Amino acid sequence: MRLYEVVYIFDAALDEAGINEKLERFHELVTGKDGEVTAMDHWGTRQLAYPIDKKKTGYYVVAQVMGDPEALPEFERILKLDDTLLRYLVVLNEGEPTTGMSILAPQHFVPKRDDDDEDDDDEQGRMEEDDDEEDEDEDDDRSSPPEFSGGRGRRRRVEGPRIDLLNYKDVGTLSRFLTESGKILPRRTTKVTSGFQRQLGRAIKRARYLALLPYIRDHEA
Repeated sequence: MRLYEVVYIFDAALDEAGINEKLERFHELVTGKDGEVTAMDHWGTRQLAYPIDKKKTGYYVVAQVMGDPEALPEFERILKLDDTLLRYLVVLNEGEPTTGMSILAPQHFVPKRDDDDEDDDDEQGRMEEDDDEEDEDEDDDRSSPPEFSGGRGRRRRVEGPRIDLLNYKDVGTLSRFLTESGKILPRRTTKVTSGFQRQLGRAIKRARYLALLPYIRDHEA
């Protein structure tokens, strides 16, 4: 048995009772006798990032299921035959919650320095930042959303809360790693580790497939 996460996008014309009936039938195929549905989260009707089968809205349900890997082919075959299911995604659950939130590390309190100390250390801090930036990219396992200083010239990351687990359903965080045209920011700009950059690319691709993020941003919207 393995823990899977399944995201369903149903036709928004279906009522909740009809959707629950379908879900119960679907999950029986993959859980068998020893498996179980460990979590279920009805997101409800949401606007799609782009039309799917000419539909602009869909009913989202996220389920976490302890199921048999050998039952997955038949499970997915039945899902494909359902005309009311606009799209679905089955992935191994790596600890992501059913909600669209990433897991952030707790922030540690840093005492605020006096204004005089800040003025004295500001120039020195800028000089040391450029020298240490390359080493920090390789040694620091922490990954945080990029926030860029204004003005022209080289972009620099501003430290934020560390992301312990990036959730592919977390549209707010993922959007911060995209350019205005919808492209994924390169690692030289995000200043995150190579491992996190790979996770980021995979998460954005999944979010786009589920119509949580658009492939190309509409500037006229």
